[in-house]
Amino acid sequence: MAAPALAVAPQTADPRLIVALDVPTVEEAAALVARLGDAVSFYKVGLELFAGDGMALARELKAQGKQVFLDWKLHDIGTTVQRAAAALAKAGGDFLTVHGEPQVMEAAVRGKGGSDLKILAVTVLTSLTDADLVEMGYAEGAEALVERRIHQAIRAGCDGVVASPHEAALARKIGGPGFLVVTPGVRPDWAAKNDQARAATPREALTAGASHLVVGRPITAAGNPLDAARRIAAEIADV
Repeated sequence: MAAPALAVAPQTADPRLIVALDVPTVEEAAALVARLGDAVSFYKVGLELFAGDGMALARELKAQGKQVFLDWKLHDIGTTVQRAAAALAKAGGDFLTVHGEPQVMEAAVRGKGGSDLKILAVTVLTSLTDADLVEMGYAEGAEALVERRIHQAIRAGCDGVVASPHEAALARKIGGPGFLVVTPGVRPDWAAKNDQARAATPREALTAGASHLVVGRPITAAGNPLDAARRIAAEIADV
């Protein structure tokens, strides 16, 4: 089923704010986009919608002049990742996530070719603590593993990384001024932390070095999502 059409809205929003459309259906996502109107110009389409008509929604968002972050977290053999990245580049996505392993990152960079698609390496999921990483078999804590993967991402030719606000300064220091540092786990003081173990406020994340903020439930689960989005935009307006 095709995603429902979205109303055209002027793009006056802060492009650093990416709203995560982590809802069950494209109908709910489209309704949320329509409700947010010109307060938001950048959306994340993740795995929850991928199982449905996520790509149809992504194409519709692009047709309406929005930017789209395809948070697919590709992780497979190099040939498969390369082909998938090439297909998504043709679909017109703006950002695409892949897992931060050298073979995967290099394949995605090859796949995007000369397109405008930006490849972002996922360093360490923001829900994971150092204890979680030990349980998974890693010898390094979150910060050390993030640092290793940032260097690997740069060598692979990635455009940036996804890292928690706690590692944003490190990513900015290593990557330099043009490096994309996209931070999930952003929670305003007035919002619940939920399952984010390494969270920070929008202002803290940008001050630390983030280029973009991914915000989900503080906006999407708010009683008034439009008011929540505007409140966050106001908080970061002078950063």
